[in-house]
Amino acid sequence: MNLEQYLPVLMFIIVGGVIGVASMSIGKLLGPSRPDAEKLSPYECGFEAFEDARLQFDVRYYLVAILFILFDLEIAFLFPWAVALKEIGLFGFMSMMLFLAILVLGFIYEWMKGALDWE
Repeated sequence: MNLEQYLPVLMFIIVGGVIGVASMSIGKLLGPSRPDAEKLSPYECGFEAFEDARLQFDVRYYLVAILFILFDLEIAFLFPWAVALKEIGLFGFMSMMLFLAILVLGFIYEWMKGALDWE
């Protein structure tokens, strides 16, 4: 094995590390030591927070996020399939129909279980 092949990778790591450390150092030197009142004021919603920001989220947020990711990944498989449909033929078409049928059955199951209901 020739170690000269790894020289570009080593250089990339070194340059990235130097840039990262330099930017953090410059930020510490030039940045403010304490945030001012404007930085600590409420933004986006316009009112003061009424609870601690470190409270645990309701499990429904996580459930909806997981279901979104699960069903959104379907698009990651549909686009390349649609682009290569002519090359993969009938077998590729039927495989994707089976994949979509399983996803639809999963969606119906989640709907019937009430996982998509928000109370």
